[in-house]
Amino acid sequence: MTITLLIATIDVLYAKLLSDNISQHHADKINVSICSSPEGLQETLLQRKYNVALFDAKMLEDADIKSIHLPLLLWSETEIIGDMQKEFAIVNKYQRISSIVAAVLEQYSKLSKRSNSPNSSRAKITVVWSPAGGVGKTSVAMAYALSNVGDDKEVFYLTLEHFASTPDYFSKNGKSISTVFEMLENHEGDVKMLIQGLCRQENGITYLCGPENFDDINILTGENVYELIAACSEISDELVIDLSCVCDTRTRKIFEFADSVLLVAGQTTTAEKKLAQFLSQSNIFESIKEKATLVANKGAIISSQATESIIFLPYIQSSDVRIVCKTLAESDAMLSS
Repeated sequence: MTITLLIATIDVLYAKLLSDNISQHHADKINVSICSSPEGLQETLLQRKYNVALFDAKMLEDADIKSIHLPLLLWSETEIIGDMQKEFAIVNKYQRISSIVAAVLEQYSKLSKRSNSPNSSRAKITVVWSPAGGVGKTSVAMAYALSNVGDDKEVFYLTLEHFASTPDYFSKNGKSISTVFEMLENHEGDVKMLIQGLCRQENGITYLCGPENFDDINILTGENVYELIAACSEISDELVIDLSCVCDTRTRKIFEFADSVLLVAGQTTTAEKKLAQFLSQSNIFESIKEKATLVANKGAIISSQATESIIFLPYIQSSDVRIVCKTLAESDAMLSS
C-alpha cells in the first residue's frame, strides 16, 4: 500500500525539500503532493482525497479536513498553537526527514487495517539458533545477513532474543521493537506499515532496535510472532531471524515456517554436549532436519552425522564484533552457504 500524503505549508522551500526527499527515498511507501497557499488548499482538497496531510498551523486554521483520513500538525517549537495540540497529533517540523516519514507511517498504521497474510510473504526466511549460549550465534546471524547484501536484495535482520545485542552491531538508534509488540498484543493497526516506519538501515541491512525490556518478548504469543514475521517478510527478500537459546513454543513455531535453519555449534564442551542432546534426543530436530545446516563457529569440531549440511567457519580472534561479522561474511564458507 502506498500512502497519499499532502504537505500543506506556506514555507515553500521547506515543502519542496521535504517532498523531493520523500519522492527520492520513500516513493515505494508514500506518494506526496504539495500545497503552499491557503487560497489553493480548498481546491486541492476538493480534487483529491489524501490518507495523510501535514499542515502547518496557518494552513490548518481554516481548512476543511473532511477528505483527510489523518491530519497531522507540522509544528516548530517556536510556534504557539494553543488548542490545536489537543486536536491533532504533532509532527516536529525540524527533525530528520527519515524521522518525519517514520512518524507519518507510525501514526497512519494505527488507523489502517492489517494487510499482512501468509500468502503475501515474499522473503526467504533463515533462522539462526543454538541450544547453548556463547557460541557466537548473533555474529553468525549478522554475518549471514551481510553475506546476502547486494544484487538489489532487501535484507532484514530481526532479533527475537530476550536480551538483544543489537547496539553492539548497529550504530543507529531508533524506536524499540516494543512499539510493534504493543500493537500486536492489542490487535490493532497495520503491522507492516508500522515496521516500515520504525526500522533502520545500516550496511545494507534493515533492522528493528531491540525490545525495551525482557517482558516484551515474553508476552508474545505464537500468533503474534507469526504476524510479525509475515510483516517483515513482505518488505524484504532475505529475512534473518536471530533467536534466543531457549526452545519454547515460539521457537518451534518459527522453525515450522522457516525456509532454512542454521544450528550454531561452539568450541566448548558444554556447547558440544547441548548440541549433541538436541540432535539425538529431540523430535524437533527430526522435523527440521531437511532444512537444517550445522555451523561450526569459533573453531568448533563437529563429528555428528545428523546432517550432511555443515559449514565450518574460520575462527576470528577479535573483540570487535563488527570486524568478526564482516570477516565471517566475506569468508568462502559463508558465501557458499
